[in-house]
Parts: sequence; structure tokens; C-alpha cells
Amino acid sequence: MITTRLTQVFGLKHPIIAAPMALASGGRLASAVTQAGGLGLIGGGYCDPDWIAAEFANAGNIAVGCGFITWALAEQPGLLEDTLARGPKAIFLSFGDPMPFAGAIHDADVPLICQVQTLKDARRAVEAGARVIVAQGAEAGGHGESRATLTLVPEIADMLAATAPETLLCAAGGISDGRGLAAALMLGADGVVVGSRLWASDEALVHPNMLAQALAADGDGTLRSSVMDIARGKTWPDRYSCRVLKNDFTDRWHGAEDGLRADPSAGADWTTAWGAGNTDVANTFVGEGAGLIGRIQPAADILNEMVAGAEAAIRRGVGLTDTA
Repeated sequence: MITTRLTQVFGLKHPIIAAPMALASGGRLASAVTQAGGLGLIGGGYCDPDWIAAEFANAGNIAVGCGFITWALAEQPGLLEDTLARGPKAIFLSFGDPMPFAGAIHDADVPLICQVQTLKDARRAVEAGARVIVAQGAEAGGHGESRATLTLVPEIADMLAATAPETLLCAAGGISDGRGLAAALMLGADGVVVGSRLWASDEALVHPNMLAQALAADGDGTLRSSVMDIARGKTWPDRYSCRVLKNDFTDRWHGAEDGLRADPSAGADWTTAWGAGNTDVANTFVGEGAGLIGRIQPAADILNEMVAGAEAAIRRGVGLTDTA
């Protein structure tokens, strides 16, 4: 067993939070992770109230949290209050300013988790009273920025140690096995946020064709691009791009974004392909950790194997020190 400030504060068995992956992290996955000893989160993403309500129902009586994209949450008045009324274990905010929502979250006595991609955003999250800051590296699947996990995590750890020592820190981006968990702890994190590896679980809401494509891929098969957002009509801020598996669609349109914007039929084709699981057109949202995913497993097995691997890695590290 690995005990950190994260496990102590949240009453967890394992220092692992499931990333609230939009439309993939439903109630079944969130509840499975919580029951396995981690912190499970529903991926509220683009803030569809009906979908979120249904997934809380699917979580049953298991205490789970919920994640939101801030700019989408701002477009859904009342959704945050409705979610807080459900007594979530945490609210996880990503990709924007958490400050407009922080007051309501604190008033409800719910822990605020803020995912950030820069040191500047980490300082803003501290100002917003985040209980946990998640330093997300560019290796992560889905949306993010350009900093690498290996350097971003210790830089934010140093900042927190100097200015907000009670704030917890988690690492995210490319953490797909026990070695990644052990490395994150050595970098100064209190735990990790795991996306891609739990995306490839029995409980995640992912089309089988996309799971199969990810199992056959490696980290070299991913890229960061904005063409998926253009195709879907999602207006993301310019600073963010999205990591997905390369396919015919990105081969055609990555670097030709103006042409894609001028061709609405291409976007319609992408949306149709997404529903059908056609991975030649619709992209699979997974990170560089794809190369570390060997099979689809229950979430509980993934957590247990990750922790066992981290314990083994830490023991190996201790064996490298000169104790004479």
C-alpha cells in the first residue's frame, strides 16, 4: 500500500484519481474506481445535464466526483449547483479560469480540483482555493498544452512548497503503469490522475473499434491537433490542442485547417464516423500512454496492477542507494 497526503485527505486506498474524460468516464467507471480504492470522477465535459444526471444514476450509491470544462460550464447556468446538490466527492475543473465557480464549490464544502497546464494557471488555481492541483503534461490524451509532465510537475511542486504547502499536487499525462505512478511521486506529486489507461477499461464508454485501434498503437501513433474540434464545431481557445491517434482524417486535414473550416461536409462525415466507430475518419482520443496498454481490463485490476508496479519500482529505487 502507498500512503500519501492524497490518500489521507480523501480517504483513499490508492493515490489514483480517474481522469473525468468527457463522454468516456461514465458512472460505471467512476464507481468502479472509487470501489477499487481510488477517486472516481464522471466526465461532465461539455456539460450535457441529461447525460450527467444519467451517469450519476449509473454510479448508484457510490460516492463519486464530477469534472467540467470551465468554458462549457459557464454556458449551463444552474448545472454546477445541481451537481453540488448531489453531494459529489469532488469537483474537477479544467481548461480555463476556475475562479467564477470556486465560491459555490467552497460554500458546498466540496473539494475543488483544478487541472492546469502552466505555472501561471497553477498560481491562479491556488488563488481559487483548489484543494488539489493537477499538473497535466502534453503526453495526455485529449486536450492540453505543450509542457511535459517530467518538468511541469516538479516546477509546480516547488511553487506549492514555497507558497501553498497545504495544497495537494497530482501528476497527469502519460501515466499508464506503476513506473509512471512511482515517477510522479518522486517528482513531488501526492498522487496521479490517470486517463488513457482507465479509458481502456471494461467500464469506460468507448467504442470497441477505438479500443482495438489503441491496443494496436504506440505513442508514436499520436499527435496533437485541432482538426477534431473544427470537425465537431467545438470552439476551443487557441492555446489548447487535442492528442489523438493519427488516421486518414488527420493525414488529410492537419495543417489544412482553413480548408476544413470551409468544408462542412467533412465535419459531418467525422461526426457520423464517430457514432459508427469508423476509426479511419473519427479519431481515437488517447494519449502517448497507448503504447503501454496491453489489454482491456476491469478498472479495479488496472489500479491494483499500477500500485503493485509502483511499489516494485520504489523498492528497486531504494536498492540503488548506498546505505553503507
